[in-house]
Amino acid sequence: RDLWLLAAVFACGGFVFASLAAHLPRVLEAVGCTPAMAVAAASIVGAAQVAARLAEAGYLGRLPPMISAWVASALHPLAVCVLLLFGPPAAFVFAALHGAGVGLMTIVKGTLPLHLFGAAGFGRRAGILEGPSRVIQAASPVAFGVLLDRIGGDVIWVTGAVSLVALAGLRLLSGRPA
Repeated sequence: RDLWLLAAVFACGGFVFASLAAHLPRVLEAVGCTPAMAVAAASIVGAAQVAARLAEAGYLGRLPPMISAWVASALHPLAVCVLLLFGPPAAFVFAALHGAGVGLMTIVKGTLPLHLFGAAGFGRRAGILEGPSRVIQAASPVAFGVLLDRIGGDVIWVTGAVSLVALAGLRLLSGRPA
C-alpha cells in the first residue's frame, strides 16, 4: 500500500511538472504577466532546478529524505500562494520556487524509496513507482492545455491543489516506520 501511495505522490508531482513544462509562459500570461515577463520568468525554472539539486547535495542531503520530499512537494503550493497574493510581479519568485521543487523532487524519487523500502528490489520498485507518473506526464500537457483554454488563469489553482494532494500522501507516509 505504501508503494502505491508513493507512486500517487510522484504522479501528482509529474502532472504539475509536465503541465507547467509545456505551458508555463501561457499560464503566467493568463494570470496577468506580459508575454516578455512570462518568458523571462519561465526561463529561470532550469536554474532553480540546478540550485535545488546543489542544495540537496549540501545541506538538505544531511536531512532525512522525507524532509526533502516535504520541501520538494511544498514549494509549488507556496509558489502558487505567492503568485496569487502578489500577482504578476511575483512571477519570478513563482518560477524559482516551482523550479526548485521540481529539481529537488528528481533527487527525492531515488532517495525516498530507498529510505522507506530499503535497497532490496530497488530497481523493480523504482519502475513501479515511476510507471504511473510517466503515464500522467505523457497525458498531462494535452489535458492541462484544454483546461487552460477553458478556465484561463484559474488553472493555477489546479496545480496548487494537485500539489496539496501530494503533500497529503506524504503525510500519510511520514507517520509510518521506515
